[in-house]
Amino acid sequence: MQKIKSKVNLIWFRNDLRVRDNEVLREACEDDANVIGVYCIEPSWFQRGRFGFKKMEKFRAKFLLESLTDLKVNLSKLNIDLLVHFESAKDVIPSICAEYQVSNIYLQKEWTQEEVDLVKAVRSKISSSVSWRSFYNQFLYHPEDIPFKFSDTPQVFTAFRKKLEKYINIRGERDIQKLSGANRIVNNTQIPTLEDVGFDTLEQPSKSAFPFLGGETEGLKRLHHYFFATKKLGFYKKTRNGLVGLDYSSKFSPWLANGSISAKTIYWEVKRFESEHYKNQSTYWLIFELIWRDYFKYISLKHQNQIFKLDGILNKSYDWSSNQNQINKWINGQTRSNFVNANMIELKETGWMSNRGRQNVASFFAKELHLDWRIGAAYFEALLLDYDVHSNYGNWMYVSGVGNDPRDRKFNVDLQAERYDTDGRYRKLWLQTKLF
Repeated sequence: MQKIKSKVNLIWFRNDLRVRDNEVLREACEDDANVIGVYCIEPSWFQRGRFGFKKMEKFRAKFLLESLTDLKVNLSKLNIDLLVHFESAKDVIPSICAEYQVSNIYLQKEWTQEEVDLVKAVRSKISSSVSWRSFYNQFLYHPEDIPFKFSDTPQVFTAFRKKLEKYINIRGERDIQKLSGANRIVNNTQIPTLEDVGFDTLEQPSKSAFPFLGGETEGLKRLHHYFFATKKLGFYKKTRNGLVGLDYSSKFSPWLANGSISAKTIYWEVKRFESEHYKNQSTYWLIFELIWRDYFKYISLKHQNQIFKLDGILNKSYDWSSNQNQINKWINGQTRSNFVNANMIELKETGWMSNRGRQNVASFFAKELHLDWRIGAAYFEALLLDYDVHSNYGNWMYVSGVGNDPRDRKFNVDLQAERYDTDGRYRKLWLQTKLF
């Protein structure tokens, strides 16, 4: 056991795997203490749930392990060690607190049920003398700055946006100072491999629209490429509904989802681009999409567990089916729609799907096949590289008619294919067949 010479702050990392603009990290480092970080890879993520899917499949698992490897390096530069365990936090964190005589635990504030239950389980095993300090660390518009209570969050996005974007300032990024390292706590835990968590080695196919690695370093590199090296940001609104290639959209969402990059960092880099180059509809539209991301987080704060229920936040009842044959055909790209099929095969082979594709396959699942939308949401949770609980369930409710879409639309997947894949290039890429 390492001898402790001063008080110890523990950072429990979850979906905040970054150094730049990390409120939790900043606060933990300002307390004149030794600081250690811990991340727990929960074994339950790789077990099958009620709908037959794992919480996390191989694509996001690989991205997570890459993100943790990068975080460990970046924290080390601040004289902070990151302990990574393939074991539940409810067992690991109490043990670490006892071993290092931890005084304070710092963490990102979460509110969805599984995360809340896990915190309660950990707290029940830790001395009451340990202080818990949690912070909202994942928003563009900080909850302390918005002009309404969570319970008064508007049910329609446009009303939400209009209450914020012209009236509320975005907070600045939070810088982190390097610790002295005089009493640095060292515990050289090894980050598990993909095989350690139950998967075979994974290589993305060359045609993948998301061949990128996980981690803050790669996320910031992608941001620089998309904004400043290629200036693709200036065309974002025109290309964002694309289906093929690396740069039709920013592709920031996987790094945002696990907190390798913050929404505020992206916002302020957009503002720098506008200052150094130009401002147009595209630069605004990327911020617009960040506001959508915030919106689903506030909807989740408002409605809590209702976002996981069949009737959604509208308490609206439909005649849902759970026909396994239809579900399997949707998953395996064997429906009547070759556009849906191409998107589903891309997801299955890469863990990625465009925003346009997601809207179509989800609408087809819920509105044409009339399948229980929660099953589709659970499949997305397992497969998507950029799974975010709030955006995933918020968007699935939205397209399924039990969420925040006041018009309750159904996507015509045939017309969508004609409009967004006119020459069939995308479908040919993933279906490996001649369409016309």
